[in-house]
Amino acid sequence: MTCDTATIDLAIWKRRDEALPIAHTRMKKLLPWLAIISLLAGCAEFDTRVAQKTNLGNLQHIYVQHLLTDGRGIDQIIARELRRLGYDASAGPLTLMPADTEVVLLYQDRWTYDFTTYMIEIDMQLKTAHSDRLIAEGRSFRPSVLGNSPVDLIDQIVNKWFKPHVPPVPQTPPAAS
Repeated sequence: MTCDTATIDLAIWKRRDEALPIAHTRMKKLLPWLAIISLLAGCAEFDTRVAQKTNLGNLQHIYVQHLLTDGRGIDQIIARELRRLGYDASAGPLTLMPADTEVVLLYQDRWTYDFTTYMIEIDMQLKTAHSDRLIAEGRSFRPSVLGNSPVDLIDQIVNKWFKPHVPPVPQTPPAAS
């Protein structure tokens, strides 16, 4: 049965002043709920890329560059999530970057307002600290009427790039006998 015949069948039922078949009645009740669910879900996108022959797990010192337009402390959230995974991470303006920094993480966040303000997108780039070579990039985009936690969007990229890291135990010199 094609859509045209289903439409014609529905029109015939309406003209006869008879009750609609059970399938049509259930569909009429289900359609508004399906529409609401599809609006709330949004279309999420997630993508990360890492340069070939690059092992991000070997990195020790990561610096998150503070974005001048960031009034929400996203750089501190990213650094905190990296520390949670076991990496030495700090954040701030580029002029305060420690000398032992291996890579710099740059980000661009995008927010929207639907009754509350929430993050819908974050783009991150990981560059070598001194040669400024791009070694990884990631994007997380999740529009939603319900809003998104910045930590969720950040974690999506950070957890893809970095596995939990246990720093090496410092070797103590043997005691003198």
